[in-house]
Amino acid sequence: MSATILTAEAAKAANIEVITNGKYTQAVHDTVVALRANRRSGTASVKTKATVNGSGAKPWNQKGTGRARAGYKSSPVWSGGGVVFGPHPRDYSKKVSKKTRRIALCKALSARILNGDVFIVPSFAVTKPKTKEFVKLIAELSPEPKTLIIAKDFDENTRLAARNVQPAVLTSASDVNSEHLLLFKKIVITNDALAQLAERINK
Repeated sequence: MSATILTAEAAKAANIEVITNGKYTQAVHDTVVALRANRRSGTASVKTKATVNGSGAKPWNQKGTGRARAGYKSSPVWSGGGVVFGPHPRDYSKKVSKKTRRIALCKALSARILNGDVFIVPSFAVTKPKTKEFVKLIAELSPEPKTLIIAKDFDENTRLAARNVQPAVLTSASDVNSEHLLLFKKIVITNDALAQLAERINK
């Protein structure tokens, strides 16, 4: 199996707009930041002086001991006390509009096409669920092991063969996003996936 470089002319023939100017970089930035922020769990949490486990009793008398005043054992200045200004569960998610996401996808794909990093193949599949079969196929199609393979769908053999190859990742044309397109050194797209990408961009 051989792959051909997807040129700007071929992309336009496939109904994919290729953005050649410097516009829309902010859309890519906003989309990638939102994608990464939405993956954050936001579950980090500490106990404050109100929630730390303590008796609440006054450690000693206010006066007469010669020691500094102390009102409670859960004070942040004491070992084992509460934490001041520590993290609490929060929502890090960000929202971007559908139009912005679509423009970002088009811009990211255009940049990779103009750099000659996108290859087109008729189909992508291995005959046996073997890792070496998948590695061999990647080596035939892409000069870089860190490759993103985009197809409309993958059969079970291909998914099984690819799961132990960390640099290469399989994704469908319906799930690929701007971050995927920028993260990998090379991109391999099947013909049916290219048509589906064109539908997503032109919605």
